[in-house]
Amino acid sequence: MLGLDTLARVAGELRRDVAAAHDRDPAARGVSSVEILAAWPGVQALLAHRVAHVLQQVGVPFAPRMLALASRAVTNIEIHPGAEIGDGLFIDHGTGVVIGETAEVGDNVTMYQGVTLGGTGFATGKRHPTVEDNVTIGSGAKLLGPIRIGHGAKIGANSVVIHDVPPNSTVVGNPGHPVRVDGRKPDGPDADWVHLPDPVADAISGLANRLNELEELVAEQTGRKPSAEARPLQRRGGPDSAGG
Repeated sequence: MLGLDTLARVAGELRRDVAAAHDRDPAARGVSSVEILAAWPGVQALLAHRVAHVLQQVGVPFAPRMLALASRAVTNIEIHPGAEIGDGLFIDHGTGVVIGETAEVGDNVTMYQGVTLGGTGFATGKRHPTVEDNVTIGSGAKLLGPIRIGHGAKIGANSVVIHDVPPNSTVVGNPGHPVRVDGRKPDGPDADWVHLPDPVADAISGLANRLNELEELVAEQTGRKPSAEARPLQRRGGPDSAGG
């Protein structure tokens, strides 16, 4: 039943959502909580979801889905009323974020625009991802099916993840696969997407190096110089892209 305890719980969740925006969005530094509530679509979508989720839990018909629909129209973020959302979720920018009905999101998770926690096929029951605490999910990443994303994992931008992800790992690619598992707890959300490992570039670099070695070996055997030089790939650097 709805009551003062329920309203107090929703208010506490809202305070933690606003605090997450203050902590993890550089654009929110020095901004009042009232302004964040009025102008941050990620916080607005979470407020609407938490109310809709409570209404669905107590069996109120029609209203939860209508509230979710109105929230999507205003924020361009779609969260099904049945989704379980933990404390301190921060949705940065948020445009195009979709969180399905049976998705479960832990505490202190960070998502960027275009993230999908989606299902596969038409099966009923648990069909959306479970995201554990302190996970960071990059822009455009798609997490599909009843998979589990381990504590502290980092999902690279535009990755498509269809298998479980180990804790404290970094996942990139399509299909997504871990490229780094360091076994250490990350110190907060890491948004430095520029410097993620690039397994495709690493593989091409390895092939280029092998080709250069083979041409040198052929040149030694035949006395002819290689007609072209295989230049090793240079990893392109860039500015630290952390933050919104």
